[in-house]
Amino acid sequence: MTDESVKVFGNRLKKARKDNDLTQIEVAEKAGVSPNHYARLERGEIKPKFEMIKKLAKALNVKSSDILPF
Repeated sequence: MTDESVKVFGNRLKKARKDNDLTQIEVAEKAGVSPNHYARLERGEIKPKFEMIKKLAKALNVKSSDILPF
């Protein structure tokens, strides 16, 4: 992922979370990551690994393709 696509991923992650009326803490707990790590993903500060994308999609009840930037 490029820096720009990481930002797009973070924006899609945030939108999916808000669409599901969840807090960052709730998504982090469901995905099995720390709230700080989740917040950094949502801000587009770190590149997610594929396994993390799958966990986040499951926690948000969306398809992985819904949050991927491409």
